[in-house]
Amino acid sequence: MITPRLPHARGLGRCLAVVAVIIAVWVTTLGASQVNVYAKPGALPALSVSTLAARYKANRRAIGQALRTARRVHDDDRIHALGQLLVPGRRFLSFDPRGTGQAVEVIGDLRHAERVAILVPGADTTLATFDSRPQRPYSTPGGGARALMAQARGIQPDPDLAVIAWLGYNPPAVTSAGVMTDLRADTGAARLRRLVDDVHGLDPSTDLTLLCHSYGSVVCGEALKGLPVDNVAAFGSPGMQASNVGALDTRAGVWTARGSRDWMQFVPHVRVLGLGFGTDPVSPAFGAHVFAAGPVGHSDYLRPGSLSLRNLALIVLGRGSQVTLA
Repeated sequence: MITPRLPHARGLGRCLAVVAVIIAVWVTTLGASQVNVYAKPGALPALSVSTLAARYKANRRAIGQALRTARRVHDDDRIHALGQLLVPGRRFLSFDPRGTGQAVEVIGDLRHAERVAILVPGADTTLATFDSRPQRPYSTPGGGARALMAQARGIQPDPDLAVIAWLGYNPPAVTSAGVMTDLRADTGAARLRRLVDDVHGLDPSTDLTLLCHSYGSVVCGEALKGLPVDNVAAFGSPGMQASNVGALDTRAGVWTARGSRDWMQFVPHVRVLGLGFGTDPVSPAFGAHVFAAGPVGHSDYLRPGSLSLRNLALIVLGRGSQVTLA
């Protein structure tokens, strides 16, 4: 997510006061939602090796239908974004244009991949911004997934890797109360678990990694218990709803990082009255493997040429011994 730089925190009291203002604004806008003009997509076949092609084809049709609707209602943001999704060669496991929109894209050959990375985005991510930030494409799910794949191929020319850009939930807006609670994360975690189980079912020997940015790390934290993943990396995280790695109840290797220019360092890592997400994941008390991110800002972890992107690619490729630690 891309947000303004926050000032230094001056204690929990000020933080909660700001949250109270955000809640007040959010409550007053609850009734202002617009009528949704986009149609519900048709049912998809259950995910399996034999249905991958059919799902890709069905979702391409659904994106085309949504683009026609966007043109009819003059939804300029969606027109541009949906047009990009229809670029030849792009493949989607699922798509839903309703509300803020959802899309799940596959980069690489999911059928034969020995390794799969699932990129889980944070707040302020919508269908309109799935990969429609021309100045910083790597800060979007689609652009970030492509940057990760390019980095992996630079390290290992034939990585046998597929990357899934997963906008499979509706992240909160950064100006909403939801960004300080786990309400959206609960729903997102259930959907993420289903995706991981489905991908694991394609080939149980596949090495699976979750890459969780910002609020997406809250989703991952809630989804992890018992999930068949090998590694999870949380970066720019406000917390994972756990006091330490042991509380995540996972067999996966847990990696965390925060860039030196990431404003998240100024956010208090507490949980009070249902607000906040607990222990700072990069703190020694949390107990994760903390990898170096370098001088990146909150939305720059997947920037080509960055130390953070290289380390994330090494984690995905199962080359943890080569990761630069903080």
